[in-house]
Amino acid sequence: MVESPERNARIRFAKFDTVKISVCVITLNEEANLDRCLTSCKDLAEEIVVLDSGSTDATESIANRFQARWHKREWLGYVGQKNRLLDLAKHEWVLSLDADEELSPNLREEIRGLALDDAPDAIAGFSMPRCVLYDGRWIRHGDWYPDRLVRLFRREQARFEGGKVHERLSIQGSVQALEGEIFHYSFTDSSDHWRRCQHYARLWAETRIEKGKTAGPLAPVLHSAFRWLRGYVLRFGFLDGRQGWNIAMMSAKEVHLKYRLLRTLPRQGRSS
Repeated sequence: MVESPERNARIRFAKFDTVKISVCVITLNEEANLDRCLTSCKDLAEEIVVLDSGSTDATESIANRFQARWHKREWLGYVGQKNRLLDLAKHEWVLSLDADEELSPNLREEIRGLALDDAPDAIAGFSMPRCVLYDGRWIRHGDWYPDRLVRLFRREQARFEGGKVHERLSIQGSVQALEGEIFHYSFTDSSDHWRRCQHYARLWAETRIEKGKTAGPLAPVLHSAFRWLRGYVLRFGFLDGRQGWNIAMMSAKEVHLKYRLLRTLPRQGRSS
């Protein structure tokens, strides 16, 4: 079962005092983000586990300030790295965060109130909406919201799956929805946004090619047009103002690049 919230099994709320949670974070040169991330969850963590893939900045010293268990591992890809991190965690319940995320105050208090020790066996995890800060505005419409993700879960009942990019959590059991948000500080500016779009588009195309997929000549135009329509109009991205327009345009541009690379990379490989 993959990230599908179920409401038939409910958990009672109680004072947070005895539950042991492992907070798990992967890093690579995250000195600008890690302090904010760990500050938001340190009072919920029995342990903080950081798996680093070669930072050369102050990431390790920041982790040490929070008494995190620090591990190094050559980059295995998003899926491999996050699964390796789960193996390093000691406790039944894991809170998995990216370094450029933080728990909102509402989400922190919601998690604090969960009686996880008494959670029914049927409940394997909790999903929560993620809200992106983009160009000075919190984005709450379009393709980026609510972006509900399972980030608090039983370690033995979950595993990351997927290709080279956009890993997903496969979880055995039901998932209960929380209302508090994860805050996501994803892009520093438009150039950073486009640079990452290019990186993710190439990884996406390579994953599809490895699976034997291809695309027709009209695919880049048709898919990118639909992405813009869905994000800006059908999902009300226009309500996010100038930022909503820029996000819709950048998303369409990324999709166009994905399908263009899906068409051109195999030819380049044959030529080389």
